[in-house]
Amino acid sequence: MALIGGGRAVATLLVQLTALLLPLSEAAVYKVGNAAGWTTIGNVDYKQWAALKNFQVGDIINFQYNPQFHNVMQVTHAEYKACNTASPKATYTTGNDSITITTRGHHYYFCGVPGHCQAGQKVDINVPRLQAESSGPTGAPPPSSGSDDSRTVPASVVPGPSSSSAIATIGVPSWYKIGTLVPLLALHSCIFAQCMNGN
Repeated sequence: MALIGGGRAVATLLVQLTALLLPLSEAAVYKVGNAAGWTTIGNVDYKQWAALKNFQVGDIINFQYNPQFHNVMQVTHAEYKACNTASPKATYTTGNDSITITTRGHHYYFCGVPGHCQAGQKVDINVPRLQAESSGPTGAPPPSSGSDDSRTVPASVVPGPSSSSAIATIGVPSWYKIGTLVPLLALHSCIFAQCMNGN
């Protein structure tokens, strides 16, 4: 009888772990500029690159570049338009910077190296507002300036960046990915072995 009770407890634990892992990967990882990365070489059209994406809250934007020649600055809309590097919201310099999008609206980035923003090394990551957010209950206009939106949505836990331009993980449960599938299979094998051995 201990086997059945212990087996049920372990099976319940397995079901609970699986249920916890399911909502963890409802996001995508995007490498800015696809294979070219974050650069001034090759005339990458970052505006066109961003226009072809469907960014969502929780997505990860990955900037890959040579840190000897580039950086990433997060800026306001006015700074973005003017390529003004005087007071960025944040500056990234590792050469492999992953930024999780936590709010809807526009998120503006450019390279702060002199001349690079003016040469087109800038990107506007736009996470569309929900239809209900576009106007208030009385038909009021939407809040101003998307990047200054103070409403924050908790970021989803997502896998780390990849070298591919986008990992299509939207709607794919996390247990489907081999990284999380292997431990679950190991746990399942352990449960099965105990049941078969009578432990």
